[in-house]
Amino acid sequence: MVSKKTGAGLAAAVGAAMLLGAGSAQAATTAHPAPQGGPATLAKTDVGQALNGTTSGLGYGIAPVKSLRLDPWANSSADVLNNGATVQPDQGVAPVGTGTLTGPLSAGGGVKDLPLVGGLTGALPG
Repeated sequence: MVSKKTGAGLAAAVGAAMLLGAGSAQAATTAHPAPQGGPATLAKTDVGQALNGTTSGLGYGIAPVKSLRLDPWANSSADVLNNGATVQPDQGVAPVGTGTLTGPLSAGGGVKDLPLVGGLTGALPG
């Protein structure tokens, strides 16, 4: 025994399947046109624009690294780089200390603030 609700639901399902099947068949025929023939060719690359894009992108990536704080305890009482050692050589030579190297780090500086390496970071983009 078949109820009317089941028959109506079955008819609606068959109708929907027919509509969806017809729509997808039409989409399949228009979605992929036939190739025009001949091998595909690539456009020539503009080297100037490629280098400009690379250097500007590198600048945005490297700039934060150059100013990244290297000493996490800088300007705190737990900073071990805040302590320095100085040696006074004989014969009137100027004293040599660790404060020149560790001073910028204990102040919260980054790679660009180091005495020798900081000048070299100017060559990097950013």
